[in-house]
This record gives sequence, structure tokens and C-alpha cells, in this order.
Amino acid sequence: MKITVNNNGNLRVEGEFTLCDASGKAFGLGGRTVVTLCRCGHSQNKPFCDGSHKTTGFQSEVQARDLPPPAPKPPLTSIG
Repeated sequence: MKITVNNNGNLRVEGEFTLCDASGKAFGLGGRTVVTLCRCGHSQNKPFCDGSHKTTGFQSEVQARDLPPPAPKPPLTSIG
């Protein structure tokens, strides 16, 4: 799977993937191996992009960067 963050636009997801809602139910993608997801928040077809970013003036340019390592999780303590 590959996800591309398009400048001033959507997230393009391509390859083999499953897209699920918050309850874990999968969206039926009709055999698609490429979808675009809304990043501007104005799509009438969320989570999918409908091109609304073009008319709302959405701007967000992103460059790839390295994230810092995740913070260590606190050790589990036993109660007893």
C-alpha cells in the first residue's frame, strides 16, 4: 500500500488495503485499488474526496520528514 499526501489536496491511497469506519466495518470499495480521502473536511462524501478542496481554498503543503521515536510505554505494574 502507498499513501500520497497531495499538496493542497487529498490523500491518495493505492494498493491492497481495507478501509474501515470507527466500529471496524469495512467500506465496500467496488474492487478499487485506488481511492482519494478528504483532508480539507469539506467533502460531501466523507471520508472520500469530492474535490471540495479546490473551491474552499484549502492549503496544506507537506514534505516528508522523519518522526522521532515513540515515547516508551510505562511498565505494567501488578496489583496485589
